[in-house]
Amino acid sequence: MIIQDNLTVQEKLKILTDAAKYDVSCTSSGVNRKGKTGHLGNTSEAGICHSFSADGRCISLLKILFTNQCIYDCKYCVNRTSNDTVRTSFTPDEVCELTIGFYKRNYIEGLFLSSGILSTADHTMELIYETLYKLRMEYHFNGYIHVKTIPGASPELVERMGFLADRMSINLELPTAEGLKKLAPGKTREKILQPMRQVQQGIAMSSRLLGYDREYKKIYGGKRAGFAGGAALFSPETGKNMLPDFPGTITDFSESGNSKAFHSEISMSDKRTSRAAGRIALPVRTYREKSFVPAGQSTQMIVGATPENDFQMLSVTQALYRNFGLKRVFYSAYIPVNEDQNLPAVTAQPPLLREHRLYQADWLLRFYGFRAEELLSEDRPNFNIFLDPKCDWAIRNLEQFPVEVNTAPYETLLRVPGLGVKSARRIVAARRQGALTFEGLKKMGVVLKRARYFITCSGRTEFPLKLDQDHITSALLGDERRAAWDITHRDSYRQLSLFDDMHLESGIRI
Repeated sequence: MIIQDNLTVQEKLKILTDAAKYDVSCTSSGVNRKGKTGHLGNTSEAGICHSFSADGRCISLLKILFTNQCIYDCKYCVNRTSNDTVRTSFTPDEVCELTIGFYKRNYIEGLFLSSGILSTADHTMELIYETLYKLRMEYHFNGYIHVKTIPGASPELVERMGFLADRMSINLELPTAEGLKKLAPGKTREKILQPMRQVQQGIAMSSRLLGYDREYKKIYGGKRAGFAGGAALFSPETGKNMLPDFPGTITDFSESGNSKAFHSEISMSDKRTSRAAGRIALPVRTYREKSFVPAGQSTQMIVGATPENDFQMLSVTQALYRNFGLKRVFYSAYIPVNEDQNLPAVTAQPPLLREHRLYQADWLLRFYGFRAEELLSEDRPNFNIFLDPKCDWAIRNLEQFPVEVNTAPYETLLRVPGLGVKSARRIVAARRQGALTFEGLKKMGVVLKRARYFITCSGRTEFPLKLDQDHITSALLGDERRAAWDITHRDSYRQLSLFDDMHLESGIRI
């Protein structure tokens, strides 16, 4: 480890932006906040654009590490303590000056701040808290801030940070406890899940006391994500529960008993930590006066560093959405940066196509009413590399097709390959005025490239169609193979900007 203390801010910036490029958990802000007199900037749901530079960094955010020094020796991390690389650290004032300077020049619209761990988790978290406090209170910065929670930091620091940041995230890193123990021995499920549960409960507390519901609706969800599963929150002033308990959600990660085994360690750790995370240190009135993490929380999993299959990863993703109310789960194709016997060879190609399929399936879980158990199974644990998950599911379930667009429920239309949320809504609205035809669908902007194989209009298909797996598969494979080639033959590695995580009217069709 080479520690440099005499670097200029520009030299530090070069090192610490490069070190942050492997963290993909940044996206649109997801929060609206108007400008204030005497403050600098504002934030909009669409304010942080989906624009990425060649090496994966979101160019609309100042995306940096506070420090690339770290006490952990995670085998997959370029900043692990055993790597012989130049180390440096910002000061809180330097981060503030960089953020304000870039913002005034219109280079950025917000700050994404992550960090390695200095001497202790609490010491690092205190420095980050000081940075955010100065930005908000001294520099009066009113723009978007996404901050990473340090595993193992005290609940009091996590709570205070939540009133300064727009979004908080803590990386799950790997889907199983076994993988985490093998590649990141300094981290535990408890250190990761305790602040995740605490942020979830803080969001629920803030939403209830501010008088509005900020839960993230998901078509598959039958329970209130914002209030699901945690121990009740207690007021130190009255000793009373501030939120009702919702039974059966802490360990009920899945309707499938088989997939529970993939993430039972989350369940056991969550039982130990939910009560501690549920106690609040700040007065309840703080939750009435300020919004707590208004843009929600997210996490990230590394794809391809450990041998878990897609079904395991998607099952854990589903559990996180249902039980922790996460806004997004990000996937990062492992880019070999270290030589280790427990890791893929440094000459291995990043599994970009696999990452792409996981993002597509993630979208199906959140907004299209699918479950992990429908898309994959223990007998069929990995996605089809030639077809997107929705097309693959449809071909394996042809008994549910064709769908009559003039009568099918909205939820059924969403399951038709090629029909997105926007198209399904247009169909439901338009058919109230009269029967729909294929020509009418085209005029409405419905793309029939894939959907034509799975729908009828007034009982008729667009052309004579054989409802056969081989026939439909061969018809769909050409475009999918070209798309797969584009993904796996990129000149440089970058995070895929697939979806806007707030606006379903994006027109995306899956």
